[in-house]
Amino acid sequence: MIDTQNLPKQAGTRKRQSLYLGIDVPLLLATFMLVIFGLLMVYSASWDFALYIYDDPTYIFSRQLLWLVLAVAAAIFATFFDYHYWRRLAVPALAVVVGALLVVLVINEVRHGATRTLNAGSYMPSEAAKIVAIIYLSVWLYSKRNYLSDVWLGLVPMAVIIGILSGLILAQPDLSAAATIVFLGGVLFFLAGGDLKQIAVLLVIVVTVGWFTVQVHPTGSVRIASYLDGLVDPTQASYHVRRSIEAFLKGGVFGVGIGNSNTKLTGLPVPPTDSIFAVVGEETGLFGTTSVVMLYGVLIWRGLKIARNAPDQLGSLLAAGLSIWLTLEAFINMAVMVNLVPFAGNALPFISAGGSNLVVSLLAIGMLMNIARLSKPKRQTERIADAPTGVRRSQRRRRVPRT
Repeated sequence: MIDTQNLPKQAGTRKRQSLYLGIDVPLLLATFMLVIFGLLMVYSASWDFALYIYDDPTYIFSRQLLWLVLAVAAAIFATFFDYHYWRRLAVPALAVVVGALLVVLVINEVRHGATRTLNAGSYMPSEAAKIVAIIYLSVWLYSKRNYLSDVWLGLVPMAVIIGILSGLILAQPDLSAAATIVFLGGVLFFLAGGDLKQIAVLLVIVVTVGWFTVQVHPTGSVRIASYLDGLVDPTQASYHVRRSIEAFLKGGVFGVGIGNSNTKLTGLPVPPTDSIFAVVGEETGLFGTTSVVMLYGVLIWRGLKIARNAPDQLGSLLAAGLSIWLTLEAFINMAVMVNLVPFAGNALPFISAGGSNLVVSLLAIGMLMNIARLSKPKRQTERIADAPTGVRRSQRRRRVPRT
């Protein structure tokens, strides 16, 4: 006997599933708003800078639009590209990135004292290295999940992989990008079920090596000294931070209006990229900066929820790694502007001008969407709501056959 009363409801459910294609709507909306707001701020922050550097006030904005087309294409591709296939592509992708990091040390464009870009500054291999590191380490940790307790089969090989990537990036030199990869590697090792004693030893080694690296880095010790001086007396912070704080103070609660920033015209360093959050603060005030922070909050919330509901541990590691990375980049960029952390050159995802960062950021969103699409429907996951949850499940984690 067919229950005709449920037919319209079932049809409506199928229609909604077909309409959204399993897409995580809150994540999509948050990303869309960040991208659109980013375009608006790039245009506002870059016209004077572009006029001075390139003799064309729309040069940076026009390039950002072109990169956005490629970035959206990458996101759409990743959304419908089964994330399990990254297991086959992880090694080739790592090889390409390592090759690019080697090439940039020889054939490069020097910017701000560092050799970080190729192709007239349009491609920054260190940005690609971050997402490739997450993909490769997630795949590697998933394949070695039964051997992570063995230090010689788990921690040591992973440390070598991270050391190669971070070492090549550090040689540019780019201390913040190298530190980001080391941090993400440690987080993924923990989430994969790594032994806590090994993690503690790794932490001691990283802190020791990090301290030594800062001391010998061309600008590392200077940045730390400026940061510490700024904590005691904001007027003794670095010039960059002082101008950024000035912009936030001028912005007040609701800002001076889009396009009306004065600080970007009077010496705020690189307003379209590193300092764009200061421009946001001046032009949109506390209201605008809080809204941006909330959008990144939606991103990490949805990303970790996708990680929790992923079909397998590989999906969990990828989703957690990608969402933590994007949020970490945003936090560092914003925190630097108010001297909460030492100065670093991390871009503000979806908002800062820069093609490489925009492409890899939207590619990461596409991968998160794909993991969400392949996850079980909400009704099925509710049946296991009382079971242990979280990304780090070690032996209790559900497994799927390897293909």
